[in-house]
Amino acid sequence: MLQSQLFAKTIKEDPKDETSVGTRLLIRAGFIEKIAAGVYAMLPLGFKVLSNIENVIAKEMENLGAQRVAMSALVPKTNWQVTGRWQTLDVLYKVKGKGNEEYGLGATHEEEVTPIAQKHHLSYKDFPFAVYQIQTKFRDELRAKSGLLRTREFLMKDLYSFHIDAADCDKYYDRVKEAYFSIFGAAGIAQTTFLTLASGGTFSKFSHEFQTLTDAGEDLIYHCGNCGLAINREVKSEFPKCPDCGSTDFDEKKSIEVGNIFKLGTKYSEAFGFEAQGSDGKKLPVLMNCYGIGLPRLMGIIAESLHDDKGLVWPRAVAPFNVHLVELPSRDDSGSQTKTVAQKIYLDLQKQGLTVLYDDRKTVSAGEKFKDSDLIGIPTRLVVSAKTLEQESVEVKKRDSNEVELIKIDQIGNSVF
Repeated sequence: MLQSQLFAKTIKEDPKDETSVGTRLLIRAGFIEKIAAGVYAMLPLGFKVLSNIENVIAKEMENLGAQRVAMSALVPKTNWQVTGRWQTLDVLYKVKGKGNEEYGLGATHEEEVTPIAQKHHLSYKDFPFAVYQIQTKFRDELRAKSGLLRTREFLMKDLYSFHIDAADCDKYYDRVKEAYFSIFGAAGIAQTTFLTLASGGTFSKFSHEFQTLTDAGEDLIYHCGNCGLAINREVKSEFPKCPDCGSTDFDEKKSIEVGNIFKLGTKYSEAFGFEAQGSDGKKLPVLMNCYGIGLPRLMGIIAESLHDDKGLVWPRAVAPFNVHLVELPSRDDSGSQTKTVAQKIYLDLQKQGLTVLYDDRKTVSAGEKFKDSDLIGIPTRLVVSAKTLEQESVEVKKRDSNEVELIKIDQIGNSVF
């Protein structure tokens, strides 16, 4: 991608109506655009990050044996009435069609996935199985706040697993825990993210959240200093001792929820009359679990957690580009040589399978280019200038380091990536 052709430009000033540092940086760096309270558009850089997050998540879902589906955003009122959530789910957007049909905009999809599964899985031989989707969700949050950390419209990965054996159900639940930490590891936040016991809301009595430490957090968790489990403040009164190890050694920390998992039991399968026929012909109850991650929220938490006073610091797995190639044009005759070399490096890196943002802008000073590079936060910066070409080299700097080194042009691929 040529930076001169990039759709969105960087902004020098912080947006005044954003409290989240990460969201302010994402807006300034040209990743997102605020449309209304709790509603954001993804610009090209932001879309690339979301796509990379999606790829990381999809890989882990496939490792879990889950199959990808795409369910409808319009879920009929009758489905919600079966489970009682037409009345009780307070964030549900309700819409009416021209023929007076009523729908709930998908805030979550138990009410759709359960009857679908029921039509295709009637025998014990069909179990276990799992499906997931990555789809836009709508939630009528009373007070959308904290930028991408709490929005009314967002892309979500929701995974649903179905079981007829309780031990198998619990085993799969634990496998998803591991998969989530693999996802958060690729996102660069695993070290500050804790498995947290929490209320289950309308889903179940208890659930597990994945809470990431941040000063912008709207949650308080109590972290066990002995085993590492955390407890959300909403359920702390029920657990004066750690339920895993019995310790009372807790530290209070501010955090934000980056993912959640629920043991649903038979709540939704019973509502729809979903049972499986056993080998002896008797009916077996179907157990369900569900597991969610909000992709824009994860993006916002990465920005909130991984930045410095200059801008964003993306982990390579989710960064919009692998490399930021910066050409510093010269006023003398060496300028044409600088461009020729930069263009060749740009093409060569792409042939190696690397994604590159090439700052080819002619009327922007070196200082402005470096500021923009730090703000955007691509993991590796290569600088080509008349000065570096004197030594047949490029200047290399990692975004998360202050060290700068010169690498011979013919050694870039081997030494840098």
